[in-house]
Amino acid sequence: MPSLIDMRRRIRAVKNTQQITKAMKMVAASKLRRAQERVMGTRPFAKQAKHVLASIAARVDQSHHPLLAQRAGVKTGKTLLIVMSSDKGLCGSFNTNIVKTVGSYLREHKGREIALGLVGKKGREALGRRGFPIRFEYTAMPKVIGFAEAEAVAQPAMEDFIAGKVDSVHLVYNEFKSVMQQNLIVEQLLPMEPIEVGKGEAGTVDYLYEPSPQRIFDELLPRLVEAQVLRALLESSAAEHAARMTAMDAATRNSADMIEGLTLTMNKVRQAAITREIIEVVSGSQAQG
Repeated sequence: MPSLIDMRRRIRAVKNTQQITKAMKMVAASKLRRAQERVMGTRPFAKQAKHVLASIAARVDQSHHPLLAQRAGVKTGKTLLIVMSSDKGLCGSFNTNIVKTVGSYLREHKGREIALGLVGKKGREALGRRGFPIRFEYTAMPKVIGFAEAEAVAQPAMEDFIAGKVDSVHLVYNEFKSVMQQNLIVEQLLPMEPIEVGKGEAGTVDYLYEPSPQRIFDELLPRLVEAQVLRALLESSAAEHAARMTAMDAATRNSADMIEGLTLTMNKVRQAAITREIIEVVSGSQAQG
């Protein structure tokens, strides 16, 4: 049976831990709100970018752009897998699920030559030592993710694809759905799917383009790739904050349950010590009498 001093020390340690987890939950909740706003602002931007490109695509030959090249080895050839994890831990199963998904993908495509692009320290620590070629690493993501970070991730992927070093590029990330739910996404980034032009996309109204539609098309397609990467980075960031807030909330509640159990045990120990002392006093009095 532990002593009262030991029990008090354990209760004090758990209370200190509870204060830390509670503070981390509040910080994660604050960051989540801002990250969620950025995600909601990026989704319509990416959708509208595709709409604009579809309009321009009606006036140019899409097959001439290398980012739209549908190669024979898209499903069987060399692949670059961009894995988005977090730089910090204490976010529940956020990184574990990412690593498991990558492992499943590698097993399903065992015969393919796969290189990894690792975003986040946790992904690098878990996947960097598995022997797969690492195309690039990007860690220490800033608090506010912008197009500079998306360009740093998308640029080597586009370079490898255009140069023919890989036949396809895929993204693996957590998509933010709600505080309690994050969906694991594995989606093809390159080659880009041919932009479908609806009946009303080209429209009856023609526009004057400066410079030419083909030049605008060539400039906007890489930006669209970067926009998709930016959206994935923001989704992953929001999902990370949601996972950390949920994990810290669970840790805080578990700490409260542990404090309650330890307090009950401490009271039992104290009561047993008091009872033992009373028995000793009574026994001594009877012996003297």
